[in-house]
Amino acid sequence: MYNRSYNTASETAVQRLKPTRAIQPVSEFRANAAKFIEQVRETKEPIVLTQHGRGAAVLVDIDSYEDLVEELTIRRGIERSLADEKAGRVVASEDLMAELRARYLG
Repeated sequence: MYNRSYNTASETAVQRLKPTRAIQPVSEFRANAAKFIEQVRETKEPIVLTQHGRGAAVLVDIDSYEDLVEELTIRRGIERSLADEKAGRVVASEDLMAELRARYLG
């Protein structure tokens, strides 16, 4: 059985936070933004920014951010696919191929 949803696959490495470098107050970030951006870009490790002692934001390099968004999109697609399968919203591969041939090949 195939679900009509289109899913792709990717692998994303999950980085562990290193407390000495990875947690910084927003005031420190404001004073040294370029340094922090370069650090994140080079190390690929996120930095948690705190405000009043609590987590306020996370600074990540663009590649890691895009990987996280892609992984989240894939995971949500898989969850929808599994829910569709459980609810019986699937179609046999032969039926799907016949539908696609009729739609696109006339």
